[in-house]
Amino acid sequence: MDNSDTLNGAGKLASKYAKQFGIYIVLLALLVFFSIASENFLVSSNLLNVARQVSMMGIAAVGFSFVLLLGGIDLSVGSVITLVNIVAAYFMVNLGMPPFLAVIIALALSAALGFSNGWIIANINMPPIIVTLAMMIIIEGIAYLISGGLPIYGFAKSFAVIGQGYVGPIPIPVIIMVVIMGLGGFILNKTYFGRYFYAVGGNEEAAKLSGIDVKRVKYLVYTLSGFFAGVAGIVILSRTNSGQVLSGKGFEFDVLTACVLGGVSVTGGVGKISNVLAGVLILGVLSNGLVLLDISQFVQMVIKGTVLMLAVALDCLQNRKES
Repeated sequence: MDNSDTLNGAGKLASKYAKQFGIYIVLLALLVFFSIASENFLVSSNLLNVARQVSMMGIAAVGFSFVLLLGGIDLSVGSVITLVNIVAAYFMVNLGMPPFLAVIIALALSAALGFSNGWIIANINMPPIIVTLAMMIIIEGIAYLISGGLPIYGFAKSFAVIGQGYVGPIPIPVIIMVVIMGLGGFILNKTYFGRYFYAVGGNEEAAKLSGIDVKRVKYLVYTLSGFFAGVAGIVILSRTNSGQVLSGKGFEFDVLTACVLGGVSVTGGVGKISNVLAGVLILGVLSNGLVLLDISQFVQMVIKGTVLMLAVALDCLQNRKES
């Protein structure tokens, strides 16, 4: 074997490990940087705060990852979160409904909205970006109509446990995120549904020819995306103790960035929940560190937008190389 073969082999091996562990290296580098730049970063209270802050994003990212695996997108995630906030708060405050029942109805509504997205996409063959964009606008309008644009508050203090409580030193939202991410990983790795997600995202026509009911897969995926967004909305509502029409504003773009950072391909068929968790943590660490360094909100927006563009560009270059 000559030197060129050795170099090519080493290059391929390095590329493989960079693709597999690169996201964790980036996360570690951010942790080290902010630990040096701010003495308040690497303390247990701040790290738990980061985990609690990203938990809602992590919950919604599971369903969003499923959608991306199909080669789709769900821009209605943020609006679903908002509507769940408003509906659950309205039921508890204005109708005097018990929190448990209000939460169940709100989650059923979020799943139904997700199913509606999937049904339209699968049966009318409209582009997912158009369907979910239209749904985002519709849902946001409904939330304003219900609330009149005003926050809804005054529900039972016991409801705050979901978003503000602890089990030992661990915030309950973090536990909910870990459970849902574990469920997402189980679905992808241990069930035939997960294999169907990858198959449809990899080649929809081939999936149809192999006997997979592609329509039903789309129904399921978008329903799960809506449901998990609803769960994130309930956690946000409990944490803020107020149903607000801006609670999910722009949330879908943070979730999209986290998923793409975590290696979920925007063209479908590639991605792991464990890496999505790393992508979520990177965004959380980045946001928290920039706040500690007193970086303005507008600069943070520029940085997050740049991160999203670079992540998608890297994914596109990787797909081109593999092709």
